[in-house]
Amino acid sequence: MRLFLETLRETCRECGPKAALVLPGEGSERQVSFDSLRMGSLAAAQWLDGMGVTRGDRVAFCLPKSLAAIQIHLAACSMGAISLPLNPAYSKAELDYIVRDSGARVLIVARDNCPTEGSPGALDVPCGRLCPISVRDFEETMALQPAPERDPAPGPSDPALMLYTSGTTGHPKGACMSHASLTANMDMLRDAWQWTREDTLLHILPLFHVHGLLVALHGALHVGATTVMHAKFDAPAVTRALADGPATVFMGVPTVYRRILAEVGDRRIRLSGMRLLTCGSDRLPVELFEAIERQLGHRVVERYGMTETGIMLSNPVDGERVAGQVGVPLPGVRMRVRDPRTNAPTPVGEVGEFQTRGPHVFLGYWQDRAKTRAAFTEDGWFRTGDLGRCGPDGRFEIKGRQNDLIISGGFNVYPAEVEHVLARHPGVAQCAVAGLPDAEWGEAVTAFVVPADPCPAEHELIRHCRGSLAAYKAPKSVRFVDSLPRNAMGKVRKDALVAHGAERERFAARSLEGRLAEIPQLDRGIGRIEATDIRRPDIG
Repeated sequence: MRLFLETLRETCRECGPKAALVLPGEGSERQVSFDSLRMGSLAAAQWLDGMGVTRGDRVAFCLPKSLAAIQIHLAACSMGAISLPLNPAYSKAELDYIVRDSGARVLIVARDNCPTEGSPGALDVPCGRLCPISVRDFEETMALQPAPERDPAPGPSDPALMLYTSGTTGHPKGACMSHASLTANMDMLRDAWQWTREDTLLHILPLFHVHGLLVALHGALHVGATTVMHAKFDAPAVTRALADGPATVFMGVPTVYRRILAEVGDRRIRLSGMRLLTCGSDRLPVELFEAIERQLGHRVVERYGMTETGIMLSNPVDGERVAGQVGVPLPGVRMRVRDPRTNAPTPVGEVGEFQTRGPHVFLGYWQDRAKTRAAFTEDGWFRTGDLGRCGPDGRFEIKGRQNDLIISGGFNVYPAEVEHVLARHPGVAQCAVAGLPDAEWGEAVTAFVVPADPCPAEHELIRHCRGSLAAYKAPKSVRFVDSLPRNAMGKVRKDALVAHGAERERFAARSLEGRLAEIPQLDRGIGRIEATDIRRPDIG
């Protein structure tokens, strides 16, 4: 196998002066050629060398979306070190935990967004070095710094990248991906999505997540396509770029598409040059799929993947794209559906846990053999933790996370099914369904709804659901909220909803005196949870 670094080096030589990155700015745009990207990454590797970074070291960087972040990522990979991109919205406590857990040799941060060593609240880098940089100065220095060509040092099984999972339960885990697994996924997507050097990617996703870094950016670099990279997601600017720009490929999450459609309003816009819209990182509701087709004129390619595996399933570029389905396995990917309790095969069309095997699967969790063993079956298949089914046509459909499954009165309830029905009500702007502890039912199906105007009554929504669902699936109650708590990729934090709902239940059960004392704390509702437990930066 020719590793992605070898392919990228050859692509940079062949494409030379062609724009690898286009960085829009106020009043002008900056173009970075493939030649310049290669030389800047070599200079960054030499800079890391000077800080003592060697093969196997973890290079953590917590930077805004920028050329500097890309240069450092590629430099670390090329040296045989492990690239560790981090969310710039992380708190000091979150950064401290990851840096300590990973044993990072260096933590590179933006100078204007980081307490310096020795100051109150300074970051703790116990094993290495804290390195604040000016992003723009770094980029300019790397562009002028001559650096020797170096052969790609790593082997196929060497770790290239570590991404920490979202940590919805307990501390996040460092998922380690090898050079071979990253390369396998890039090759699969190149063929499945028909990437070519003629493509232009409009990039609006974060670079600290597998979707934005590997699926999007590396997908384009792997074939020599051009990436127009917006620093963050801005709905008006992105909508204009989609309608007027040269983009042929666009990748988003459901939240992004919702905001684009809100910007479009009742209009229809023609994406004249677009050949591929994809959506992932969260389930795409059928009604949103249909709205995208109606207003943007394209049927979205839904796909399915995760941090530990990259992309596994995709609807075809050529062929039927079915709303609510995530397609078929990519070439080289093996998939199966198993009973999550017994690991026995499930009959065709019945719900079970998705499991996968192939060259795309990660190496394991950083320094955690117990969690790595638990993530695989005895016969070597990775347990995704996602529930779904495979139809007789070989197409897969996601039902939700195993941890999100609601067992109410002994019956299994899949939140996605209830959410789909709720979303059809005109009084529902957004919704999420979760199970709250209940003395009678074990778990009570509970809907959290961001209402449209006018706000519907609770009994109206419950009756609406019972018209399409069995009684045990319909919500027992509806909680109206101003917004849904989401992570950095726009995925709803079900754990935060459950925690908030359980807190309200405990509050309601307490004495009058106790409740009166807590009113100032509970009065802020979901907003308090979002402010303290959920960091929600703009996507990008």
